[in-house]
Amino acid sequence: MTFFSMNEVTKTFTNGEVKEEILKGINLTLREGEITALVGASGSGKSTLLTIAAGLQSATEGQIVFEGENMSILSQEQIRKIRARKFGFVFQFAHLVPFLTVEEQLMLMLDVSGIKLKKNEPKKEIERVLKLVEMEHKRNAYPASLSGGEKQRVAIARAIIHKPKILFADEPTASLDSKRSKDVMSLISSLTKTLNITTLMVTHDLEMLAYADHIINMNDGLVS
Repeated sequence: MTFFSMNEVTKTFTNGEVKEEILKGINLTLREGEITALVGASGSGKSTLLTIAAGLQSATEGQIVFEGENMSILSQEQIRKIRARKFGFVFQFAHLVPFLTVEEQLMLMLDVSGIKLKKNEPKKEIERVLKLVEMEHKRNAYPASLSGGEKQRVAIARAIIHKPKILFADEPTASLDSKRSKDVMSLISSLTKTLNITTLMVTHDLEMLAYADHIINMNDGLVS
């Protein structure tokens, strides 16, 4: 059974009588436990492809198949549940809730995912994940006191606390300097392998491609 695939996926936006085809028959397969990087010029369709793969917007035509299930025919509520339980997200900016501590950020994600845990298990899971991203010493800190790299580490912890099957990362290092970019990408690579997470990443930073198992080039709505 194919783990995740996009089959002849198109996306067309209509503005009055003008139609713009952003994706033009995309075929893409993700393998478990590997990092796939999407690269290409701005406007090539990378972020649109990622958001459609993640169920954040619908395709115009084609199929998205995840764990043998055709997501293209599911209801919005069914897709929402898949996103909450089986997908994780990391974006260019951490988007942490300013009035929540690091620990509270992760607790909120556990609540949103709908995972049923026993009384003391959430605290143990949070401790486990914070150790993975080397942020356990900041568990009671608020976002305003964290550096850019620390915020992104917390964002990664939040993205994996519920043990997702796929991590969708849209320019995860774009807001960081070179050293912090490498640190964050090294962390994503390590977690992908150790936790057997499948990662689909959009990046403009060619240095980050060294961490990818597969590189897909996008140009004018097509992949190669």
